[in-house]
Formats: sequence, structure tokens, C-alpha cells
Amino acid sequence: MKPAAEQQERNLAKRIRASYIALLIPYVIFAVAGLAYFGRVYSRYEEMLRSVVAASQFSLDFKKDFDYETYLLIAGNVSPEESPLFGMLADAGRVVDDLEQVKDQGENGKRLQSVGKYLDNLETYIQRIDDNLSQPDRYEENILIWENDVQIVTSLIRDTMNEYIYYENRALMQAQQENRALVEDFLKISVGILAVILIAALIFSYVVPLRITRPIEEQVREEQMRLRKAEFELLQAQINPHFLYNTLDAIVWSAEAGNEKQVVRMVRSLSEFFRMSLNKGKEIVTVREELMHVRSYLEIQQVRYQDILTYRIDVPEEYGDRRIPKITLQPLVENALYHGIKNRRGGGAITVGAREEDDLLILYVRDDGIGMSAERLAQIREGLTEQAPEKSAIYGLYNVNERIRLDFGEEYGLSIDSEEGTGTTVEIRLPKISTEIVENQTPALQ
Repeated sequence: MKPAAEQQERNLAKRIRASYIALLIPYVIFAVAGLAYFGRVYSRYEEMLRSVVAASQFSLDFKKDFDYETYLLIAGNVSPEESPLFGMLADAGRVVDDLEQVKDQGENGKRLQSVGKYLDNLETYIQRIDDNLSQPDRYEENILIWENDVQIVTSLIRDTMNEYIYYENRALMQAQQENRALVEDFLKISVGILAVILIAALIFSYVVPLRITRPIEEQVREEQMRLRKAEFELLQAQINPHFLYNTLDAIVWSAEAGNEKQVVRMVRSLSEFFRMSLNKGKEIVTVREELMHVRSYLEIQQVRYQDILTYRIDVPEEYGDRRIPKITLQPLVENALYHGIKNRRGGGAITVGAREEDDLLILYVRDDGIGMSAERLAQIREGLTEQAPEKSAIYGLYNVNERIRLDFGEEYGLSIDSEEGTGTTVEIRLPKISTEIVENQTPALQ
């Protein structure tokens, strides 16, 4: 039963995990895709913003500074070696090159190309002015170059860069609007997905517990049916007509022999035996009550088998309040008598004892009968774990073992040791449950 229960538990856990994953996967995929897209949009937005800032600085300063420095060069206020004009052209070229690295510029890319050509023209004009400075009487010509060429080209550069900035700003505003719309759509879709997940979770929280509890309830019902069946069969065994007939026959025989004390003792034992068998329908009794039941049985059997049977009940009184399923010891004592002592020449003894080990209460029934072979012992041990052993001497042991495992757990139950020609010992492993705490235990223990 344990492997099947563990497998069922693992399967339920897997289904629960799979259901949660199935609910979360669509949202995770959507969130990852949305974040990746937002990352790309943000990167593009950052590039556009940087290009606008760089172009603005270039547009604001370049024309004024370049025109002024050109005039200073023509007027002879600075020498060609001291003039920053070629450096300004180099810096402007680097700015244009950096702006051209921005992706997806469209028409603005063509404007940057135009600015690059204008810068090349300016370099040509400055070179011509520089050449004229080395020759006399070229001042007027340089002034014309400055007025008709340099200032016109710097104006073109300024106007083109202003157009570039304008269209980049417009693209930024459009991107901002698109981003805002995208964020709104993302939030709407996220809310929708979360609503779907919430509804699915509500359905899941209703359906899954049913799928979980239904197999457990079915298993509990099955175990309860098996428990009731085992109890009924054990109770039937107590009311065995052969046992009752033989006991009554022994009472009649004692009465005819005039042994009144023995008759009274057997009738009292028989009455006590059946009273404890029924025990007001209680499933769990004290060890003390169970020992009274076993003693009644042994007293009756000792009258019948007085020549071959002796017994001893050696259970410390301190264990009397421990709890045990009813009709647990008697089937073991009966097995010891009929399959151990009766088949041994000269009879033998049955001992009922108890001890504690860690959290276990261990009761045992030991006989010095004929014992059993290793092969038979292996068969009995195997039969205790089968779902439906064949009806034989093992069946009573199986029912006792099954009831203990159903009541307390599969780590409890019977263990058997035997040696052929020496005897057999059956141990009962039980949890330490006392009368004081039984009301707080599971329904099976109450």
C-alpha cells in the first residue's frame, strides 16, 4: 500500500505544479516579450535623444564661431598656424560621423550627408584663404570668399542641422506617443491576463482540491471497508461454533463430573471472553482489557488442554493504559496453541509479554512448540504484506497486521521469528498511545 500511496501523492504533486506552471507560462512569455520590446524601444529613444543634444550644440555654436575665426584669419589677427578653424572642422566632422551611426534615420540621414559635404566645402574655402594669405594683395579676394562662400555654407550647415533637430524632435515626440500607447496596451493586456489567471486560479482552487481529496476519500473509504471486513472476520472467528461447541461440551463434562468450581470458572471465562470480544463496539481498547480477553481464552483452553498447555502473562502493569486494537493478541495465542503447542509431543507453554523500545510498545506471544521451517517462515512473512492472502493459518495474522497498519500506520504491525523444533515468537509493534491522549487522536483511534 505504501508505494502506491506515495506514487499517488507524487502524481498529485506533479499535477499541481504543472497546473501552476500552465497558469503562469502565458503571462511570463508575455512579460518577457514586452520587456524585450521595451528595451529595444528605450535604446532607440536614447539614441535619438543623444543625437538631438549633440546636433543642438553643433547648430548653436558652429556658425558664429567659425565665421568669426575666419574673419580673424583674413584680417591677420591670427596666423594660419594659430587659427582653430581646421580643428573646428575636424570636431564638426566627428559629430556628423557619430550622428550617422544612429539607426533608422531615413531622410535625416541624407541631411547629415549634406552637412558632411558642406564641411568639405568649408575646408576647401579655408585652404584657399590660407593660400591667398601667402600672396600680397589678396585681402579683397579672401573677404569675398568669406562673404560669398564661407558664411553661406555655414548658414546652410546651421539650417540643415536645424532641420535635422526638428525632425529628430518630431520623431522623439512620435516615439513618446507610441511608447505611451504601448504602455497603455501593455497594462491593459497585463490586467486582462491577470484577470484570466485569477479566474483560472479560482477554478483551479475549486477543482484541484476535489481531484486531490476524491482519491484520498476513496482510499480512506476502501481502507475503512477493509478494516471493517477484517474486524468482522476476526469477530466471526471469536464466535467460532467449533470453539463454542467444544467449550460448552467441556462445561457439560465438568458439570457431570461434579466439578462445580471448574464449571463456574469456565462459564465466567466464556462470558468474559465474549463480552470483551464485543466490547460495546469499541475498536481501540487498553492493553489491560486486551489481556483480560486473552486470559479468558487461555483459561478456557487450559481446561480443555490441561495436559499439554501452560501459559504465563508477563506484561508490566505500567503498560496497562496503552492503547491497542481489540482482538489483537487472541488470534496470535490461538495460532500458538493450534499450530505450535498441539503438534508438539508433550505439550508446551505460551508466554505473553511486553517491552518498550524508543517510541514503540512491543507486545509478543512466544511458544515453545514445533516452530516452522525457514521456507514456511518466509511464506508467512511474505503473506503478511500481500493484499489478499489465501485463507489459511496466515489469514488471522494478516487481519491483525492489516488492522494495526490501518489504525496506526504502515511502520507498525507484526513481525515473526521461528526456529523449527524450538518455537515461534510473534511481536506486535505499536505506538505509545495512552488513555490520557486517546481523545486527541485520529477518528480511527477513538
